Amino acid sequence: MTGLRAARTAAAVVIPGELVLVLCLVAGVRVPGWALAAAEAAVLGVLLLEGWVLGRLYARTRSWRETVRAAVPVPVRQLLLHEVRAVGSLGRWALRREHGVGAGDRAAPYTGPQTAMMYGLLFVAVVETVGLAVLVPWPAVHRVVLVLDVYGVVMVLALHAACVTRPHVLRADGSLRIRYGALFDLTVPPDAVVSARVEHRFPEGRLVTLSGDGVLDLIVGGQTTVTLELNRPLDFRRPLGARGRARTVRFHADDPRALVSALRQPAPP
Repeated sequence: MTGLRAARTAAAVVIPGELVLVLCLVAGVRVPGWALAAAEAAVLGVLLLEGWVLGRLYARTRSWRETVRAAVPVPVRQLLLHEVRAVGSLGRWALRREHGVGAGDRAAPYTGPQTAMMYGLLFVAVVETVGLAVLVPWPAVHRVVLVLDVYGVVMVLALHAACVTRPHVLRADGSLRIRYGALFDLTVPPDAVVSARVEHRFPEGRLVTLSGDGVLDLIVGGQTTVTLELNRPLDFRRPLGARGRARTVRFHADDPRALVSALRQPAPP
């Protein structure tokens, strides 16, 4: 759809520029009047174009949910959703409440290998914030950098909080929910597991890595400790929305032997 493509292109160009302008205004930078007028005119034009495109999509689908899905790219929706969930996890972390762990469920934490690294990143971010506050002589630049650094500190804390409050969950019905914060969530039915074993591996790759033979590695701190062999491929969603299928799932648990032992027990009727 040409209109939708044009709206996405315009938003991708105008919105980052508007964010830069807002940061400058927050930092106290004097922006010429003509620049403000041009920016506001561009934003108004994008809003009108977006409204026209959304109206056409809604007239076709008659559903706001389907309209938003068609208008907003999947990676953008996923990133926004991850950030909202991660920031919300800060409150759960402060209240010591876990997400998705009900009565009779067994939580399996997995943050052990990455805790030191996350606090190290947090320390570096704080030191960078303080260092730039001392070294940068220009007040306007200092304020912009301060906003970005504070955002970075909050997101590091939020990512770790999401991992702490969203552990793996072995449910009372025998199903296993494998997670990584708000970025990854896969439920394995009890009848899909052929075998479960403790297996320490140190694979290379990103957080979610899928090999050509259907082996899914959910890597935490550069390692996995539990391997599940499945009798059928299971669909899963990557952090940015892409789909995949796995017949073997490798992931990390801080106490893999306890989790595997619980997995091997028959599910209650």
